[in-house]
Amino acid sequence: MTGSTRAPFTADDYRDRMDRAARAAADAGLAGLLVAPGPDLVWLTGYAPPAVTERLTLLVLVQGRTPVLVVPTLEAPDAAQAAGAPALALRDWTDGKDPYAATAALLAGTGRFGISDNAWAMHLLGLQRALPGTDYASLTDALPMLRAVKDPAELELMAAAGAAADATFEEIRKVSFAGRKESEVGADLADLLRQFGHSQVDFTIVASGPNGANPHHEVGERVIERGDMVVLDFGGLKDGYGSDTSRTVHVGEPTEEERRVHDLVREAQEAGFRAVKPGVACQEVDRAARAVIAEAGYGEYFIHRTGHGIGVTTHEPPYMIEGERQPLVPGMCFSVEPGIYLPGRFGVRIEDIVTVTEDGGCRLNNTDREMVIVD
Repeated sequence: MTGSTRAPFTADDYRDRMDRAARAAADAGLAGLLVAPGPDLVWLTGYAPPAVTERLTLLVLVQGRTPVLVVPTLEAPDAAQAAGAPALALRDWTDGKDPYAATAALLAGTGRFGISDNAWAMHLLGLQRALPGTDYASLTDALPMLRAVKDPAELELMAAAGAAADATFEEIRKVSFAGRKESEVGADLADLLRQFGHSQVDFTIVASGPNGANPHHEVGERVIERGDMVVLDFGGLKDGYGSDTSRTVHVGEPTEEERRVHDLVREAQEAGFRAVKPGVACQEVDRAARAVIAEAGYGEYFIHRTGHGIGVTTHEPPYMIEGERQPLVPGMCFSVEPGIYLPGRFGVRIEDIVTVTEDGGCRLNNTDREMVIVD
């Protein structure tokens, strides 16, 4: 099993995160942050409600004030056991009471607040009724870098997740592909991710032959044939942090064209990786990878961004795409995953997770990027 030996995050770790988030909100001109159940709440407090229901749960962060977690009374005992609970105050509300009035009492009556992207519309509308002088911005728009820069402990967990995904690929390349359904190979991938320590499998794409031309095909009942190119893209969460890697294998010997396209994608992926340096805009990573493919005449067949951020979720800001001028910062983690997709024929994608270092980038996936032949 591939794993990390670091100790769990402590109340002090969560206190520091909440303090940093409140400061970032104030610096962005926000009156505070309102964080609903989801990855932001887990990252800030270590708390995930036992079930996401219609009952309001909301973390209130305002610079200079003790963080407050508003929770239903019946879930307060669980919230009190969260690792970050000693760093905040609990404010519970009982059924039949107005949770929006309870939350409004913690906020200024005017101002702009950042709120979790995944907050329920009914809760946001309830807050607006209780505080008509306020307005709201999604956290992705207001604080896109909130979770983007990982500290050394988080980077250790990211590296362990990447190593587990690599171990999964090393095992899957040994299994039989020809004569089996995509769904069967996908099940193998999921089993291997769990075997190597993943608690959550988010996706197992097995796109064979013409299905490989659809970047998000996932798995189907198509029987993989000898002569197929097969795109493998898989990942999930290990110890709370994400993995995501892609390799494209070939069942039996490839044609000259298939080798040429695979080599081109590999060159593009290398160009994207070499563009990673502190201070460089995210869009430059996309430009570097895309230029290689466009110059070879396949530009119209590279139909998605070059990468996405990753951390406590497998897709998060920032994004490696034209127009994204956010500069790269040491500690940021994201994918570099160019591809070429030839409709009705085959596709190729090669993906590594990369972290920005003080003087460049470091790959968190290190399996073979040359074409791998499978049976």
